[in-house]
Amino acid sequence: MGPGGTCWRGAGVTGGVRRWLSSAAPLPRLCVVGSGPAGFYTAQHILKHHGGAHVDIYEKLPVPFGLVRFGVAPDHPEVKNVINSFTQTARSERCAYYGNVTVGRDVTVAELRQAYHAVVLSYGAEDNRVLGIPGENLSGVYSARAFVGWYNGLPENRDLKPDLSCETALILGHGNVALDIARILLSPLHLLRQTDITEGSLAALACSKVKRVWLVGRRGPLQVAFTIKELREMINLPGTRPVLNPADFTGLENAVKDAPRPRKRLTELMIKTALEKREKAVEVQAGAPREWGLKFQRSPQAVLPAADGRRARGVRLALTRLEGSGDSAKAVPTGDVEELECGLVLSSIGYRSLPLDPTVPFDTQRGVIPNSSGRVEGVPGLYCSGWVKRGPTGVIITTMNDSFDTAQSVLEDLQAGVLDVATSREGFGAVESILHSRGVRPVSFSDWEKIDAAEVARGKAAGKAREKIVDPQEMLRLIGH
Repeated sequence: MGPGGTCWRGAGVTGGVRRWLSSAAPLPRLCVVGSGPAGFYTAQHILKHHGGAHVDIYEKLPVPFGLVRFGVAPDHPEVKNVINSFTQTARSERCAYYGNVTVGRDVTVAELRQAYHAVVLSYGAEDNRVLGIPGENLSGVYSARAFVGWYNGLPENRDLKPDLSCETALILGHGNVALDIARILLSPLHLLRQTDITEGSLAALACSKVKRVWLVGRRGPLQVAFTIKELREMINLPGTRPVLNPADFTGLENAVKDAPRPRKRLTELMIKTALEKREKAVEVQAGAPREWGLKFQRSPQAVLPAADGRRARGVRLALTRLEGSGDSAKAVPTGDVEELECGLVLSSIGYRSLPLDPTVPFDTQRGVIPNSSGRVEGVPGLYCSGWVKRGPTGVIITTMNDSFDTAQSVLEDLQAGVLDVATSREGFGAVESILHSRGVRPVSFSDWEKIDAAEVARGKAAGKAREKIVDPQEMLRLIGH
């Protein structure tokens, strides 16, 4: 048993624990790059199951928590509760947080590997997949990643200023992020006002003319990637009615009989919603209720320009048929096309990881670091966890299990002597002098707690959970940097 009563894979642990806890042996110094869920869960697992390890967490922004802060929808505060356990980890005397440090620029991976016994890359997916179609760069076309970053206060997206002056928006994608965006676009303002949505995006949504949102996917109802909780929320959104075409669901009751339970329940809810004849009571806004709908088996061919040649006025969609069934079904164009009018196009087809440093192997096709159980191929002592390890899929619990798997690999390598802890490493001591020589001042966790307190106070004054500071310079001024 390791500390905390958890069994390790591998034998002969007891002697190892005694050796780790004896004062004579140099203690393992490890670092994690990225302070989102993958980074924190990796650190948490190592600290819990190794009584002597010290873990430093590096983050390029001054503020921690990655997509928990910048990805989770503002009206899903319960999902952000993991921040409490991450805070406990960061406050541990064997853990330190260094924000405002861009690995690959302010300090290289090679320099980190010299300073630590092991380095874990958990920096997530910082880019989005592109559509690769004509008109993608027209005004009114945005990636879901940028739009979510905008309403969640991600510094790089704070000046997005999306054009919400049209009545119809089209979201390409059938995942939870697509539903989040549709919900934010159509939610009554009084529901959003109490959340931590940014002041700027709330003001823009207050003037929004959008009252219809279509969610378009290449495949069919049996291949949607969103979950039942998000779908139910969307169906029950006040002042908004779902528009699902019963013809899209013909024969699916039989097809889904033997499907796994989550898929079965999700499909049944879509069928029930499509067939419901009763008029849903709706608040009429500007003469018409707000509405949203799902369109299936359509693949974007081009974003069509308005007369001025600059703005989007619609999307040309290729109709598809499915080859194969279930999750592996492929969408093949039939040759038929249709045009859908819309002034706002949001592409929600996935996030993408980028290479961090030329010394780190990277599979550009899959957008991941090649690895085996988190061990980076061909680079002993280098590990990865989260989206950069497995691709940008899954929810926080998926990331947690994945990170524990990587942490377990690190613990095993410590136990087996693969990582040479006999040579002591300086850890942050070495990195600090590098950063100092390059004019970089890291932000500590107690610095973050000052920013956090300021945000909560601003939120309280506005009657909401928090008001996020969206400008990194303002964050740094606040802590006297």
